[in-house]
Amino acid sequence: MKDIDDLVGVIARRVEQELARRGARQPAANPGENIAPCPTCPTRGACEPKKVLGSINEGAKRIGAEAGVESAPCSHVAPLIDHTLLKPEATRDELRQVCEEARRYHFATVCVNSANVRFVAACLEGSGVKPIAVVGFPLGAGTTSAKAFETREAVRNGAQEIDMVINIGALKSRDYALVQDDIRGVVEAAGGKPVKVILETSKLDGEEKVIACTLSKAAGAAFVKTSTGFGGGGATPEDVALMRRVVGEDIGVKASGGIRTIDDVERVIQAGANRIGASASVAIVQCVRQPQKKSGY
Repeated sequence: MKDIDDLVGVIARRVEQELARRGARQPAANPGENIAPCPTCPTRGACEPKKVLGSINEGAKRIGAEAGVESAPCSHVAPLIDHTLLKPEATRDELRQVCEEARRYHFATVCVNSANVRFVAACLEGSGVKPIAVVGFPLGAGTTSAKAFETREAVRNGAQEIDMVINIGALKSRDYALVQDDIRGVVEAAGGKPVKVILETSKLDGEEKVIACTLSKAAGAAFVKTSTGFGGGGATPEDVALMRRVVGEDIGVKASGGIRTIDDVERVIQAGANRIGASASVAIVQCVRQPQKKSGY
């Protein structure tokens, strides 16, 4: 663990030196406020609901359970979940259904493509569940001005949070000033709405993950996020633990990609995640677990 912590410090200093050398702007102060992540469930779902709050920015606090919200065996994790529908062929009926599910189980948000956020915002009105939009999704390869425009449009149409994809090619090219400016451009366009930066961890090596987290934090992001779910791979406890170690407790860590059971959720929470992105959210709060492997020879 000490070796990893030392590596984080070295790489962070290298990033800061490189940005200073290139004349990058000073990091923006993080506008957010962090609440400690939920403890894990060593007794299989024994977390107290009051402790499961998630990392949230000022103005994005979650409301408590409301009358009529359906109870579920693992409802204690519902306030951490971004209920997600991002497939390009999503219909209005499917979007309406995820909104109804989010209302019923009181998930934190409904996460959709920016073209659908106005419809979803209308469906969720008055529920306390927040509509959020992805930007530059799923490749992250658009220009900063395009991402900023998409962000402003999404916010105007009702998005309360933005999940943007990092410029992966620029990161791998070591153009760190461009990566940081790209993130900051979206943060500024969001006008105070929390921004999550999707790293697409399956495409990055260890050093790139550390640098991406460092740049995201410096640019004023509210969260770093593991994956789009469209790029192969997905959230792993190892990646989540590394991301949490880099960003500390100042900003949130969202685990997304391949999270389908309460077991998956418990593992990434234990590793340091305090927001979960999932399309299998209903199964998760119903405490669906991974099948036990049969022993034998």
